Amino acid sequence: MACELSVNVDHVATLRQARGGKEPDPVRAAELALEAGAAGITIHLREDRRHIEDYDVINLRALCTNAGAELNLEMALTEEMLGFACEVKPERVTLVPERRAELTTERGLDLAGYGDLVARGAARLRAAGIGLGLFLDPEVSLAPLAHAAGASMVEIHTGAYANAFDINEREVELELDQIALAARAFETAGLAVHAGHGLTVRNVGALLRRYPFMELSIGHTIVSHSVEVGMAQAVREMLEAMRRL
Repeated sequence: MACELSVNVDHVATLRQARGGKEPDPVRAAELALEAGAAGITIHLREDRRHIEDYDVINLRALCTNAGAELNLEMALTEEMLGFACEVKPERVTLVPERRAELTTERGLDLAGYGDLVARGAARLRAAGIGLGLFLDPEVSLAPLAHAAGASMVEIHTGAYANAFDINEREVELELDQIALAARAFETAGLAVHAGHGLTVRNVGALLRRYPFMELSIGHTIVSHSVEVGMAQAVREMLEAMRRL
């Protein structure tokens, strides 16, 4: 089965917020991505609303429902976010760590420290018909903790691999080895295994040759390239790179 692509449209909203107003519209960008072959849409509703706003989530929920696509809502584990998710009901919530000063998500969730809180959040999400995903570093030891917390999916943080690509070949191989080992451990624990962060048309191939992920969540590079070629073409080029194994 081919790996699917969930397109993160956060940074379409980042461009909109730079000036205010309504352009560009992340919902329209998501529509174009789905038309070009993406299987789903990912968005991160941050506590400071620096890019995606509440109304974006509501409108994207409607778009994905009409298109038969999956909406993946990334969020911090807070009472506000849990309540909002249970109202909007995306197919999946992916819990991520969040730090106000960070430019982008820097690390995986501290599951060892917050596993009990995650389990309580998972119960609320399940009751609302929402699947739970966890954004985790590629560590084998996290597999039983993710299962115990009630997750159905993990997204492996590929940032270290992406940062090493084209810079340190040995480090790339070490990161790929670690990612593959963790992915197999998560799979053995009964979890769907996805990946994301820093992935581009140049580095997705090596990643997918090492482990056949079910889905990749990719945003920044697609949105950046879409400035030059349009959203639909940027998505098509990413899908081609993902299938060029």
